[in-house]
Formats: sequence, structure tokens, C-alpha cells
Amino acid sequence: MKPDDKSLFLDAMEDVQPLKRCTDITWQPSRNQRTRQSIDTSQLDNFLTLGFLDVLPLAEPLTFQREGIQQGVIDKLRTGKYPRQASLNLLRQPVEQCRQLLFSFIQQAQQNGLRNLIIIHGKGREDNSHANIVRSYLARWLTEFDAVQAVCVALPHHGGSGACYVALQKSGEAKLENRERHAKRSR
Repeated sequence: MKPDDKSLFLDAMEDVQPLKRCTDITWQPSRNQRTRQSIDTSQLDNFLTLGFLDVLPLAEPLTFQREGIQQGVIDKLRTGKYPRQASLNLLRQPVEQCRQLLFSFIQQAQQNGLRNLIIIHGKGREDNSHANIVRSYLARWLTEFDAVQAVCVALPHHGGSGACYVALQKSGEAKLENRERHAKRSR
């Protein structure tokens, strides 16, 4: 400050009284400072639908099988003979978060070449319970993935009707490896 500015400031402030009680002061946050929200770019391609839902009755098991899948594969999946390579827990999660988690989980499993998954969704006592709503959405969402070949209810020690096994199709690398392995045997 210049000497003239200082004297002008002191003249302007000469009748100002300091505040006695500081507990009465509440500072308002400045309006210009916003917290930046990061955009989850992995969810931009999320094609899973949330609209109208046909709620599955509790007695109806969660099952799905693509055309062309052998019955032996389904039987092995249902009896838990395939090792579970990854699991996803959706217990007590909001439906939108379940949608995002499932999308990311299946995408990651495909990228890592995983084939056998378990998804824990919980089970409710009534048809309109939250767990059954998530289960009903899960039944729809899993059919929307081209990579999902089969879905069935898990064994009791893996969660029973509150969980499901999911079989994904083989990656291109796994198919090639399988062809090479079987071609060597036939020579």
C-alpha cells in the first residue's frame, strides 16, 4: 500500500467495531468452488436396461441357457464342477449400482479370459423384496450380454438361491489353444 492508500483505508475503517462473540459467525462456502466429479468412462457403453421389470416369483429358479450349449456343460455348471474364477457380491446394493458393478465385472472377466463366475445377489422372503428385485434385474441383464452362455442357481454351500453361477464363452485365445491341444491328440 502506498502511504496515501493506507491513510484512506484507516479513515474509512475508523468507526468499525470488532465482533465480540466469534461463535455467532458462520461462514458461507464460496459459490465458485465446485468439486470436480470424475466421469466413469467405462460406464459410457453400459447397455444394461433399467426400465419396466417383470419380477420373478421366489419359487422360480434363476436359469438361462443360450442355444447350442451342450447339456453336459449345463449339468457341470449346475453341480458346481467348474472352478469359480471370480465372484461379485451385490448384497444390499442399490439397483443402479448393481447395474454398474455387473457391467464392469463381466467386462473385466472377459478381458481376463475368465469363464466361470459366481454372483451373490441375496434372497428375500417376499416377491417385492429388494433382493428379489435385484435378482429379477440380474435375470434380465445377464441375457443382454452376448458373452454369457449359461446361468443357474448356485449350490447351497455357495449361496443357494441367493447366488448364481455364470458361464462365459471362451475367448478367442482359449478357443485357439483348445483346437491346438485337440489337434495334437488326433495325430
